[in-house]
Amino acid sequence: MCGVQAPEPWPVVPPRIAELIRRGAQEVADPGEEWWRELHEAALSGPGMRAVAADPVLAESTRRANVANLLAWVAHNIDKPGTRVPPSLSPDSIANARDLVRRGLDTDALDAFRKGQSAAWRRWMDVCFGLTDDPDELHQLLEISELSISTYLDDTVEAIREQMNAERDDLARGSHAERLATVTLLVEGAPITVRQAEARLGHRLTGPHTAAIVWGPPDVDSARLEEAAEGLLEAAGAERRLTLVANAATLWVWLPAAVSPREMPPIAVPDGVRIAVGRPGRDLAGFRSSHLEALTTQQVVDRADMRAGIASYDEVQLVGLLERDAKAADAFLEHTLGDLAEADPELREVALTYLRELGNVTRTAERLYTHRNTVIRRLRRIDDLLPRPLSENAVHVAAALELRSWRAR
Repeated sequence: MCGVQAPEPWPVVPPRIAELIRRGAQEVADPGEEWWRELHEAALSGPGMRAVAADPVLAESTRRANVANLLAWVAHNIDKPGTRVPPSLSPDSIANARDLVRRGLDTDALDAFRKGQSAAWRRWMDVCFGLTDDPDELHQLLEISELSISTYLDDTVEAIREQMNAERDDLARGSHAERLATVTLLVEGAPITVRQAEARLGHRLTGPHTAAIVWGPPDVDSARLEEAAEGLLEAAGAERRLTLVANAATLWVWLPAAVSPREMPPIAVPDGVRIAVGRPGRDLAGFRSSHLEALTTQQVVDRADMRAGIASYDEVQLVGLLERDAKAADAFLEHTLGDLAEADPELREVALTYLRELGNVTRTAERLYTHRNTVIRRLRRIDDLLPRPLSENAVHVAAALELRSWRAR
């Protein structure tokens, strides 16, 4: 392979050690959710991965690449245990490289594989210690395993780096890279004149703007994304849109209109596709702020695991603010809701509806299609579960219930 160094002489692996490696690989062929969770969390950690972890599509693309890489190593060591594993250039790994480049990220993002390696190695050592009690066998097993895993990862990272460089060269020859770079500068508030930006984008930056993000799973058909973006355009009553391909499964869209989903007719969103919409804004500041709000909406919707549909920033603003610090949000839920957090969902629905109806029991009963006395009984039960009575902590309870409601979705 071009760019990948010729393999160095590989040590001869004793048959007994090869058999232990095969048994270990068979054991982790289906590692389980805990393995995957630890691997993905490690891969998406660290300052260099913040942009990837914050983007649901990029994060999922990276997770798929992690799975492909691990399973390729496992499959090779079941078939030819202890021998050098060829670099992994699976479709998922190549798609991940392409997505990273399209978002303007450099090869430092490949550190995800390094961090994933550390998590996988810790798990693999546990497997090794369960395969043999013989100190000499264990020493050889760990030595060969470390060489195999580290060499495989080095070869894979180098091969993917070449893929990224090739993709970057392709983009540099077209207009997409310039348009995406221009939008990135605008969103980050970099010094670029409106006239320059408009010339590069072919889009006016004066007047109203409503930004949206249209996305799906990493293997989504791009035609479905375009269908959703076109439906959004028609529903907004706009004549044109600025659309950028942020990655293979994400479109960034700007409409020259001041609209919100509540004002639009229903949009037929294709299966598996989701739309996040920011609030309308004006001129360059609105172009930027509406897009950033759409990004926040996308993150909240993705965490809520909504598989299809459209959501606006107005719906998720409070949740987005609360979840900027996940640990603080967890503590807020625990201290505010107490036992109500894990109680019957109907009780939380009654509490949230009651607060939305400003403490009016009759309107709450009408909204829930239930009897007034039923609401009163449930409110008493709610007070028993809360650390503080609802009447004494209404604002905090309302916020916590809104966050809990989105998480439950």
